[in-house]
Amino acid sequence: MNPLASAQSPVKLGLNRLRELPADVKTPQYRREALTPGIVHIGLGNFHRAHQAWYIHQLMQQGLAHDWAIIGAGVRRYDSDMRKRMMAQDCLTTLIELDPDTVSAEVIGPMIDYLPIEDDNAALIRKMADPAIRIVSLTVTEGGYFLDANTGSFNADHEDIRHDASNPDHPRTAFGAIVAALKQRRADGSKPFTALSCDNLQGNGTILRGCIVGLAKMTDPDLADWIDQNSAFPNSMVDCIVPATTEKVILQCHSLGVDDCAPVTHENFRQWVIEDDFCAGRPPLGKVGVTLTHDIHSYEAMKLRILNGGHQLLANAGEILNVPTVSDCMQDADIVAFFRKVQAEEILPHVDAVPGTAATEYLSLVEARFANAAIHDTTRRVAFDGSSRHPAFLLPSLRDALASGSCLSGLALAEALWCRMCAGIREDGSEISPNDPLWEDLQKTALASKTDPKQWIEQSQFFGDFGRDARFADAFASWLHAIWQRGSREAIADYVAQDSKPY
Repeated sequence: MNPLASAQSPVKLGLNRLRELPADVKTPQYRREALTPGIVHIGLGNFHRAHQAWYIHQLMQQGLAHDWAIIGAGVRRYDSDMRKRMMAQDCLTTLIELDPDTVSAEVIGPMIDYLPIEDDNAALIRKMADPAIRIVSLTVTEGGYFLDANTGSFNADHEDIRHDASNPDHPRTAFGAIVAALKQRRADGSKPFTALSCDNLQGNGTILRGCIVGLAKMTDPDLADWIDQNSAFPNSMVDCIVPATTEKVILQCHSLGVDDCAPVTHENFRQWVIEDDFCAGRPPLGKVGVTLTHDIHSYEAMKLRILNGGHQLLANAGEILNVPTVSDCMQDADIVAFFRKVQAEEILPHVDAVPGTAATEYLSLVEARFANAAIHDTTRRVAFDGSSRHPAFLLPSLRDALASGSCLSGLALAEALWCRMCAGIREDGSEISPNDPLWEDLQKTALASKTDPKQWIEQSQFFGDFGRDARFADAFASWLHAIWQRGSREAIADYVAQDSKPY
């Protein structure tokens, strides 16, 4: 039993029962009824609650930012379940911090409402059109930005985008809803809000600007110009390892004395770096450890390439070999040797230092975080949506390696492992359940690539023109052949044993 566990039945989470919670569970010290909204957040999953919402909560605990409360929102049908859970407990969340040696719980309450999920997003548009809302933030995943794989620019031909361009008052996407709200604010004579992406994309604010302005331009070029000139889209880098919530997590929360139907576990590390570019004010985030800067590129590149790219190195191999968690992968001699060699020889050489932190120091921090066995972060979760994560996290390093003529053998092996994983069968014969929005197509191509490797890397929607580069194509084909013929562990061992050289 955890030392924080309650000897009695867990207390159902709600505003009227906060005083009944165990003394060791931290609770809001501010009056929730005194909060007023300043932020709408779209995509209210675990990460937002453990990260951005936590920072706002910390400000409120200091008596600050009480006019920056969060309104939760979603644009997909599956968001309705989260809304139901959150509304049942007054939009409170229990955060469980998993340190290797200790466990602690904290109830946070900066979110004061969760908008209904509607096909036309009418309630979301109305709320974002309210001048009291000064920031609209998003966590809609790396794959939610409608980007062209070859150019990285806004893909105006996507079915959902074409729908929103044809139905601007009844949009189905978050971006269509944002454009509609900004249109209403312009008509009302109100200032625009800041649109703040919190997704793992380098230049996420620039990408978000391209999506919003690009969509607006399809129906109202004057509105597009007004948004581009008056709104703000700061780039940001976010970091905290936040596993998925399982029944085990809910029971762990019960053991801490809280009956929360949607608790969140997280590591004891957070980082948030934001380009200080807001058009309608912002909370005093610097007072709670957020880095506000005008030079964010190096922070983004370091985190996305080393941490997020490193996650893909571990997770694909771990799934194939049935190694269940990231921390387990860090204890597997072959997988961790693969991870370290690719990082040292093929990722770090293309990563610049940030103020106070060299790339090698950041890698050491990442290794320690990944090895935290208290964080039950599954390889399945980390490997999810590889069709978005590989292009965002590993292919930028591959692009630099190709341009500089430097080593790329390990990166080619990483892509071969992704292909092998998408075949859907582990090497012990167990099934890998569908784990990507495009799983059916990926599995079909992965199986065809067993005899014709170029089919995998000729998927230009992911690889752009990389598949036509002979160095990468040859390395990929060689590794994929080795994986199918001799097994992933043997292929990894061969890579770890080879001398460093450009492939």
